[in-house]
Amino acid sequence: MSRFRKFRESYALYSFLRDPMAMGSFVILAILMVAGFLAPVISPHNPYDTTTIDILDSEMPPVWMEGGDSRFLLGTDSQGRDMLSTILYGMRVSILIGLGAVVLQAFLGILIGLTSGYAGGRLDAVLMRIADVQLSFSTYMVAIFIGAIFKTLFGVGLYAKVAVPFLILVIGLAEWPQYARTVRASVLAEKGMEYVEAARVIGFRSARIMWRHILPNALTPVLVISTVQVANAIMSEAALSFIGLGMPVTRPSLGSLIKIGFEYIFSGTWWITLFPGIVLVLLILAINLLGDWLRDYLNPKLYKH
Repeated sequence: MSRFRKFRESYALYSFLRDPMAMGSFVILAILMVAGFLAPVISPHNPYDTTTIDILDSEMPPVWMEGGDSRFLLGTDSQGRDMLSTILYGMRVSILIGLGAVVLQAFLGILIGLTSGYAGGRLDAVLMRIADVQLSFSTYMVAIFIGAIFKTLFGVGLYAKVAVPFLILVIGLAEWPQYARTVRASVLAEKGMEYVEAARVIGFRSARIMWRHILPNALTPVLVISTVQVANAIMSEAALSFIGLGMPVTRPSLGSLIKIGFEYIFSGTWWITLFPGIVLVLLILAINLLGDWLRDYLNPKLYKH
């Protein structure tokens, strides 16, 4: 039987196709992600190209309002940039930061949780105390601390160039304990199983037992956490950008666009904040709803596979 046929006849696809909320969330998320990653192709303007931006076009309303311009479907921001284009580019930045941060979180969390749960003893105690200390600091506290040091040492100009990897690093370092604790709990449940004892008797090294035998059986909760953490990472980036610690205004993200527009919302240019805010809400909502479906599907108490 081919893999495609197995997938077509799988219970996962059957469950997914009979859940309208999951299907709708997937469609919305797919549209947003494709639009974001194809921003250089489908955007009517390039918000990074200053030669195409005219300050005289600033704060134009959407095309259906009085004073709107057919060149700018959703209007323009305070710098004269097309809102539709900046939203598409900004969404791509937010998604990249969210995915990159989750990859870093998962790598650190799985490595530490796997080592801690399998080794046990003092190493387990030390690693879990480090995780407890890390959990006592919020993402914003870590970002404020590291960001202040970085800007002091290297200047704001260099920060603008490395803002994306910086935010991936900060959010990833701040959130890894969620993975570590989950993986550790799964490892503690798995390492006493007969297949692990058999691998030890055969003479397999501890590293092979951990990575090749225990880890695949501990990945189910990691998949569920990852969907939630992608949404959390995107929200963290938006919040950091809103308070001035995330993406600079010259490199739009959804958070920085909302921040820019918030300063003008009471002057009547509500579209600068509203449209990026709606896209951010849709993106977070779609990811969370898909995560809820995945959690329910992988819960053996709710479904029979």
